[in-house]
Amino acid sequence: MELSHRLNEAIARKFAKIALGHVAQEYPNQPMHVMVEDSDARTPRELHPAFFGSYDWHSCVHSWWLLLTLRRTFYKIPEFEAISALAETTLSEENLAVELAYFDRPTARGFERPYGWGWLLYLHHEAERHEDQAWGARLAPLACAISKRFAEFLPLLTYPITVGTHFNTAFALLLAREWAKARDPALLAQIDAWSLNAFASKSDYAGWEPGGDEFLSPVLTASLLMSDVMTSQDFTPWFEGLVLTNGWLERECHPVTVSDRSDGKIAHLDGLNLSRAWCLLRIGRSLENSTLTALLNSRAEAHLDAAIPHVAGDYMGEHWLASFALLALLETS
Repeated sequence: MELSHRLNEAIARKFAKIALGHVAQEYPNQPMHVMVEDSDARTPRELHPAFFGSYDWHSCVHSWWLLLTLRRTFYKIPEFEAISALAETTLSEENLAVELAYFDRPTARGFERPYGWGWLLYLHHEAERHEDQAWGARLAPLACAISKRFAEFLPLLTYPITVGTHFNTAFALLLAREWAKARDPALLAQIDAWSLNAFASKSDYAGWEPGGDEFLSPVLTASLLMSDVMTSQDFTPWFEGLVLTNGWLERECHPVTVSDRSDGKIAHLDGLNLSRAWCLLRIGRSLENSTLTALLNSRAEAHLDAAIPHVAGDYMGEHWLASFALLALLETS
Protein backbone atom coordinates (compact mmCIF):
# COMPACT_ATOMS: atom_id res chain seq x y z
CA MET A 1 0.00 0.00 0.00
CA GLU A 2 1.02 3.60 -0.56
CA LEU A 3 1.72 5.33 2.75
CA SER A 4 0.30 8.83 3.12
CA HIS A 5 2.77 9.87 5.85
CA ARG A 6 6.10 10.89 4.36
CA LEU A 7 9.07 12.70 5.77
CA ASN A 8 9.44 15.98 3.94
CA GLU A 9 11.11 19.35 4.40
CA ALA A 10 8.14 20.90 6.20
CA ILE A 11 8.06 18.09 8.76
CA ALA A 12 11.83 18.17 9.11
CA ARG A 13 11.75 21.88 9.88
CA LYS A 14 8.94 21.40 12.39
CA PHE A 15 10.80 18.65 14.21
CA ALA A 16 14.05 20.60 14.16
CA LYS A 17 12.39 23.67 15.67
CA ILE A 18 10.80 21.54 18.39
CA ALA A 19 14.11 19.93 19.38
CA LEU A 20 16.10 23.15 19.14
CA GLY A 21 13.59 24.60 21.55
CA HIS A 22 14.28 22.10 24.32
CA VAL A 23 17.73 20.48 24.06
CA ALA A 24 19.15 23.51 25.86
CA GLN A 25 16.14 24.03 28.16
CA GLU A 26 17.30 23.05 31.62
CA TYR A 27 13.96 23.13 33.44
CA PRO A 28 11.68 21.39 34.15
CA ASN A 29 14.05 18.51 34.72
CA GLN A 30 13.87 14.99 36.14
CA PRO A 31 17.43 13.90 36.96
CA MET A 32 18.08 10.26 37.75
CA HIS A 33 20.89 11.20 40.09
CA VAL A 34 22.04 9.26 43.16
CA MET A 35 23.39 11.47 45.95
CA VAL A 36 25.62 10.19 48.74
CA GLU A 37 26.65 13.52 50.26
CA ASP A 38 25.73 17.20 50.21
CA SER A 39 28.23 18.03 47.48
CA ASP A 40 26.31 15.75 45.09
CA ALA A 41 23.39 18.20 45.08
CA ARG A 42 24.05 19.98 41.79
CA THR A 43 22.04 21.42 38.92
CA PRO A 44 21.32 19.41 35.77
CA ARG A 45 23.66 21.62 33.74
CA GLU A 46 26.50 21.03 36.22
CA LEU A 47 25.95 17.28 36.21
CA HIS A 48 25.45 16.95 32.44
CA PRO A 49 26.80 19.91 30.49
CA ALA A 50 26.06 18.22 27.15
CA PHE A 51 22.73 16.54 27.92
CA PHE A 52 21.02 18.68 30.55
CA GLY A 53 17.98 19.69 28.52
CA SER A 54 14.80 18.05 27.25
CA TYR A 55 13.47 17.17 30.73
CA ASP A 56 15.81 14.17 31.20
CA TRP A 57 19.15 12.84 30.01
CA HIS A 58 17.92 10.21 27.57
CA SER A 59 15.42 12.55 25.92
CA CYS A 60 18.18 15.08 25.38
CA VAL A 61 20.43 12.41 23.86
CA HIS A 62 17.84 11.20 21.38
CA SER A 63 16.76 14.74 20.58
CA TRP A 64 20.35 15.36 19.53
CA TRP A 65 20.11 12.22 17.38
CA LEU A 66 17.04 13.80 15.75
CA LEU A 67 18.79 17.10 15.13
CA LEU A 68 21.89 15.53 13.61
CA THR A 69 19.79 13.17 11.49
CA LEU A 70 17.80 16.10 10.12
CA ARG A 71 21.00 18.08 9.54
CA ARG A 72 22.31 15.25 7.35
CA THR A 73 19.13 14.38 5.48
CA PHE A 74 17.76 17.91 5.01
CA TYR A 75 20.94 19.95 4.74
CA LYS A 76 19.20 22.79 2.88
CA ILE A 77 16.72 23.69 5.61
CA PRO A 78 17.24 27.06 7.37
CA GLU A 79 17.69 25.27 10.70
CA PHE A 80 20.90 23.61 9.43
CA GLU A 81 23.11 26.41 10.72
CA ALA A 82 21.39 26.60 14.11
CA ILE A 83 21.81 22.86 14.59
CA SER A 84 25.47 23.04 13.59
CA ALA A 85 26.27 25.96 15.85
CA LEU A 86 24.53 24.54 18.89
CA ALA A 87 26.07 21.10 18.35
CA GLU A 88 29.54 22.61 18.17
CA THR A 89 29.21 24.29 21.55
CA THR A 90 27.26 21.46 23.20
CA LEU A 91 29.13 18.40 21.94
CA SER A 92 32.49 19.79 22.97
CA GLU A 93 35.40 17.74 24.30
CA GLU A 94 35.06 19.45 27.68
CA ASN A 95 31.35 18.78 28.05
CA LEU A 96 31.61 15.17 26.92
CA ALA A 97 34.52 14.54 29.29
CA VAL A 98 32.22 15.53 32.17
CA GLU A 99 29.52 13.18 30.81
CA LEU A 100 32.04 10.33 30.68
CA ALA A 101 33.25 11.07 34.19
CA TYR A 102 29.67 10.86 35.44
CA PHE A 103 29.44 7.28 34.19
CA ASP A 104 32.58 6.47 36.17
CA ARG A 105 30.88 7.36 39.46
CA PRO A 106 30.38 4.27 41.66
CA THR A 107 26.69 5.17 42.01
CA ALA A 108 26.19 5.40 38.23
CA ARG A 109 26.51 1.71 37.40
CA GLY A 110 22.85 1.54 36.40
CA PHE A 111 22.50 5.12 35.18
CA GLU A 112 20.32 5.14 32.05
CA ARG A 113 20.54 1.36 31.67
CA PRO A 114 19.65 0.27 29.03
CA TYR A 115 17.52 2.91 27.26
CA GLY A 116 19.92 5.83 27.51
CA TRP A 117 22.83 3.54 26.69
CA GLY A 118 21.19 2.47 23.45
CA TRP A 119 20.33 6.02 22.46
CA LEU A 120 23.86 7.28 23.16
CA LEU A 121 25.31 4.64 20.85
CA TYR A 122 22.72 5.53 18.22
CA LEU A 123 23.64 9.21 18.56
CA HIS A 124 27.32 8.36 18.09
CA HIS A 125 26.38 6.22 15.07
CA GLU A 126 24.71 9.29 13.54
CA ALA A 127 27.40 11.77 14.61
CA GLU A 128 30.10 9.81 12.78
CA ARG A 129 28.20 10.30 9.53
CA HIS A 130 28.87 14.05 9.72
CA GLU A 131 32.32 13.95 8.23
CA ASP A 132 32.59 17.73 8.17
CA GLN A 133 32.50 17.86 11.97
CA ALA A 134 34.38 16.32 14.91
CA TRP A 135 31.27 15.33 16.87
CA GLY A 136 31.69 11.62 16.22
CA ALA A 137 35.28 11.62 17.44
CA ARG A 138 34.33 13.60 20.52
CA LEU A 139 31.50 11.20 21.39
CA ALA A 140 33.64 8.11 20.77
CA PRO A 141 35.09 7.72 24.30
CA LEU A 142 31.62 7.84 25.86
CA ALA A 143 30.25 5.44 23.25
CA CYS A 144 33.08 2.99 23.85
CA ALA A 145 32.48 3.14 27.61
CA ILE A 146 28.80 2.38 27.11
CA SER A 147 29.48 -0.46 24.67
CA LYS A 148 31.70 -1.99 27.35
CA ARG A 149 28.82 -1.68 29.80
CA PHE A 150 26.52 -3.54 27.42
CA ALA A 151 29.12 -6.30 27.08
CA GLU A 152 29.40 -6.60 30.85
CA PHE A 153 25.66 -6.36 31.49
CA LEU A 154 24.29 -8.93 29.04
CA PRO A 155 25.88 -11.95 30.77
CA LEU A 156 24.26 -10.80 34.01
CA LEU A 157 20.81 -10.37 32.45
CA THR A 158 19.37 -13.84 32.84
CA TYR A 159 15.96 -12.85 31.48
CA PRO A 160 14.89 -10.17 29.00
CA ILE A 161 13.01 -7.21 30.43
CA THR A 162 9.82 -7.05 28.40
CA VAL A 163 8.03 -4.02 29.79
CA GLY A 164 6.97 -1.22 27.46
CA THR A 165 9.02 1.48 29.15
CA HIS A 166 12.68 2.52 29.43
CA PHE A 167 13.82 -0.80 30.87
CA ASN A 168 12.87 -2.75 27.72
CA THR A 169 15.84 -4.85 26.65
CA ALA A 170 14.98 -5.40 22.99
CA PHE A 171 14.65 -1.71 22.14
CA ALA A 172 18.03 -0.82 23.61
CA LEU A 173 19.67 -3.74 21.80
CA LEU A 174 18.14 -2.64 18.49
CA LEU A 175 19.94 0.68 18.80
CA ALA A 176 23.15 -0.80 20.20
CA ARG A 177 23.24 -3.40 17.44
CA GLU A 178 23.22 -0.72 14.73
CA TRP A 179 26.24 0.87 16.40
CA ALA A 180 28.05 -2.44 16.85
CA LYS A 181 27.60 -3.60 13.24
CA ALA A 182 30.28 -1.20 12.01
CA ARG A 183 32.46 -0.93 15.09
CA ASP A 184 32.40 -3.86 17.49
CA PRO A 185 32.08 -7.38 16.02
CA ALA A 186 32.36 -8.95 19.46
CA LEU A 187 29.46 -6.92 20.85
CA LEU A 188 27.41 -7.62 17.72
CA ALA A 189 27.94 -11.36 18.13
CA GLN A 190 27.10 -11.11 21.82
CA ILE A 191 23.87 -9.21 21.14
CA ASP A 192 22.80 -11.70 18.48
CA ALA A 193 23.54 -14.75 20.61
CA TRP A 194 21.81 -13.25 23.64
CA SER A 195 18.77 -12.24 21.58
CA LEU A 196 18.37 -15.68 20.02
CA ASN A 197 18.61 -17.29 23.43
CA ALA A 198 16.07 -14.87 24.90
CA PHE A 199 13.45 -14.76 22.15
CA ALA A 200 13.83 -17.47 19.49
CA SER A 201 11.80 -20.02 21.46
CA LYS A 202 8.93 -17.61 22.14
CA SER A 203 5.59 -18.21 20.43
CA ASP A 204 1.86 -17.52 20.72
CA TYR A 205 2.14 -14.08 22.33
CA ALA A 206 -0.52 -13.43 24.96
CA GLY A 207 0.80 -10.39 26.81
CA TRP A 208 -1.53 -7.77 28.20
CA GLU A 209 -0.48 -4.77 26.18
CA PRO A 210 -0.84 -1.90 26.05
CA GLY A 211 -0.04 -0.94 29.60
CA GLY A 212 -1.32 2.44 30.71
CA ASP A 213 2.06 4.21 30.60
CA GLU A 214 3.93 2.28 27.90
CA PHE A 215 5.61 3.81 24.87
CA LEU A 216 7.03 0.56 23.49
CA SER A 217 5.32 -2.66 22.46
CA PRO A 218 7.08 -5.56 24.20
CA VAL A 219 6.21 -8.01 21.44
CA LEU A 220 6.92 -5.73 18.47
CA THR A 221 10.27 -4.49 19.78
CA ALA A 222 11.36 -8.08 20.37
CA SER A 223 10.08 -9.00 16.92
CA LEU A 224 11.98 -6.17 15.28
CA LEU A 225 15.16 -7.23 17.04
CA MET A 226 14.65 -10.79 15.83
CA SER A 227 14.04 -9.57 12.28
CA ASP A 228 17.58 -8.18 12.40
CA VAL A 229 19.08 -11.27 14.02
CA MET A 230 17.26 -14.06 12.15
CA THR A 231 17.32 -14.85 8.45
CA SER A 232 14.12 -13.86 6.64
CA GLN A 233 13.37 -17.54 6.00
CA ASP A 234 13.44 -18.22 9.74
CA PHE A 235 11.90 -14.95 10.86
CA THR A 236 8.66 -15.07 8.83
CA PRO A 237 7.29 -18.31 10.35
CA TRP A 238 8.53 -17.28 13.79
CA PHE A 239 6.67 -13.96 13.57
CA GLU A 240 3.53 -15.59 12.20
CA GLY A 241 3.52 -18.04 15.08
CA LEU A 242 4.06 -15.24 17.57
CA VAL A 243 1.28 -12.79 16.69
CA LEU A 244 -0.62 -13.83 13.55
CA THR A 245 -2.00 -17.33 13.96
CA ASN A 246 -3.16 -16.62 17.51
CA GLY A 247 -5.08 -13.53 16.38
CA TRP A 248 -3.09 -10.98 18.42
CA LEU A 249 -2.22 -8.82 15.46
CA GLU A 250 -5.83 -8.60 14.31
CA ARG A 251 -7.35 -8.32 17.75
CA GLU A 252 -4.95 -6.09 19.67
CA CYS A 253 -2.61 -4.18 17.39
CA HIS A 254 -4.67 -1.03 16.89
CA PRO A 255 -3.93 2.60 17.83
CA VAL A 256 -4.28 3.35 21.53
CA THR A 257 -6.20 6.18 23.18
CA VAL A 258 -4.41 8.98 25.05
CA SER A 259 -6.71 10.50 27.66
CA ASP A 260 -4.46 13.26 29.07
CA ARG A 261 -1.42 14.60 27.24
CA SER A 262 -0.43 16.80 30.17
CA ASP A 263 0.24 13.69 32.26
CA GLY A 264 3.79 12.55 31.53
CA LYS A 265 3.03 8.87 31.98
CA ILE A 266 -0.22 8.79 30.03
CA ALA A 267 1.44 10.83 27.29
CA HIS A 268 3.72 7.83 26.78
CA LEU A 269 0.89 6.27 24.81
CA ASP A 270 1.42 8.69 21.91
CA GLY A 271 4.91 7.25 21.81
CA LEU A 272 3.48 3.74 21.72
CA ASN A 273 1.54 4.61 18.59
CA LEU A 274 4.70 6.01 17.00
CA SER A 275 7.05 3.22 18.04
CA ARG A 276 4.56 0.58 16.94
CA ALA A 277 4.43 2.24 13.52
CA TRP A 278 8.23 2.12 13.34
CA CYS A 279 8.31 -1.56 14.28
CA LEU A 280 5.50 -2.53 11.93
CA LEU A 281 7.07 -0.80 8.93
CA ARG A 282 10.51 -2.28 9.52
CA ILE A 283 9.22 -5.76 10.32
CA GLY A 284 7.13 -5.70 7.15
CA ARG A 285 10.24 -5.31 5.03
CA SER A 286 11.74 -8.46 6.56
CA LEU A 287 8.84 -10.78 5.83
CA GLU A 288 8.47 -13.31 3.05
CA ASN A 289 4.70 -12.85 3.10
CA SER A 290 3.46 -9.92 1.01
CA THR A 291 -0.07 -10.13 2.37
CA LEU A 292 1.21 -9.84 5.93
CA THR A 293 3.52 -6.99 4.94
CA ALA A 294 0.54 -5.09 3.52
CA LEU A 295 -1.36 -5.65 6.76
CA LEU A 296 1.54 -4.34 8.84
CA ASN A 297 1.84 -1.27 6.62
CA SER A 298 -1.86 -0.59 7.02
CA ARG A 299 -1.61 -0.86 10.80
CA ALA A 300 1.43 1.39 10.80
CA GLU A 301 -0.48 4.02 8.84
CA ALA A 302 -3.32 3.91 11.37
CA HIS A 303 -0.91 4.36 14.26
CA LEU A 304 0.76 7.33 12.54
CA ASP A 305 -2.64 8.88 11.89
CA ALA A 306 -3.35 8.71 15.61
CA ALA A 307 -0.04 10.15 16.82
CA ILE A 308 1.55 12.53 14.32
CA PRO A 309 -0.86 15.40 15.12
CA HIS A 310 0.22 15.29 18.78
CA VAL A 311 4.02 15.45 18.47
CA ALA A 312 3.83 19.04 19.72
CA GLY A 313 1.40 20.73 22.08
CA ASP A 314 2.26 19.80 25.65
CA TYR A 315 5.82 19.66 26.96
CA MET A 316 5.30 16.26 28.57
CA GLY A 317 5.20 14.80 25.08
CA GLU A 318 6.91 17.53 23.13
CA HIS A 319 10.30 16.96 24.76
CA TRP A 320 10.63 13.50 23.21
CA LEU A 321 7.90 12.43 20.78
CA ALA A 322 9.45 13.89 17.63
CA SER A 323 12.34 11.42 17.90
CA PHE A 324 9.96 8.49 17.73
CA ALA A 325 8.01 10.12 14.93
CA LEU A 326 11.26 10.47 13.00
CA LEU A 327 12.16 6.81 13.56
CA ALA A 328 8.87 5.85 11.95
CA LEU A 329 8.90 8.40 9.14
CA LEU A 330 12.41 7.45 8.09
CA GLU A 331 10.92 4.03 7.25
CA THR A 332 8.38 5.56 4.84
CA SER A 333 10.90 6.98 2.38
